[in-house]
Amino acid sequence: MLIPGLVSVTFRQLTVSEIGALATECGLQAVEWGGDVHVPPGDFAAARRALDTGLKVAAYGSYYRAGVSDRADLAPILETAAELDAPFVRVWAGTSGSEECPDRAPVIEALQHAVEHAEAMGTKIALEYHRNTLTDTLDSTVRLLDEVDGVVSYWQPRGGQDVFSAMHEVRTLEPVTAHVFSWGPGGFKERFPLAERRDLWKPVLTELARDGIERNALLEFVLDDSPEQFREDAKALLGWLKP
Repeated sequence: MLIPGLVSVTFRQLTVSEIGALATECGLQAVEWGGDVHVPPGDFAAARRALDTGLKVAAYGSYYRAGVSDRADLAPILETAAELDAPFVRVWAGTSGSEECPDRAPVIEALQHAVEHAEAMGTKIALEYHRNTLTDTLDSTVRLLDEVDGVVSYWQPRGGQDVFSAMHEVRTLEPVTAHVFSWGPGGFKERFPLAERRDLWKPVLTELARDGIERNALLEFVLDDSPEQFREDAKALLGWLKP
């Protein structure tokens, strides 16, 4: 079962209530609240405003860099996630890609520390699937999931990614969340309307829903940061999720 929603930092220029209104208008059900703008760590008033939107909290999107960030930064992140009753806290596996990282141990130790403290707060640690981290490749991500008990993975496509490799990654990782967007080979700076990658997203979403486990499909990276384009992308996403 896939829950359609958005990542709040898709619209950093909008307030929490504006994001809630836009998502609701578009028929979306969930949101990952970003910790850099909309619900900063320790800002429980902002967390309550987020809850007041009535949207399901898919996750708390932190910018905690395991093995790099000060571990003292973790406590307010987890406390805010608890205030939101967020099932997942998104973190980053360091700041170096798997080929450039000379020692994985500090990232692994920091992630295990985060997992243990997150479990005590009733949430789980989820890894951003991203370049310049230890989740930059499928092999490195699978290895990291084996190295750290209790951590789970997100998934997002690479710019211009082919369907075969995307399906292989999704089947291997069984991610808890997919960040849904359409990029060309140029990546972040080459955004398209979501519907232009129906060839990718229709089979990927079908695969994510195959086992009946609840997962999140969250829109992000809209062309020109346009609310109007977001409405079109949401319409495409909801259309693909219909039985």
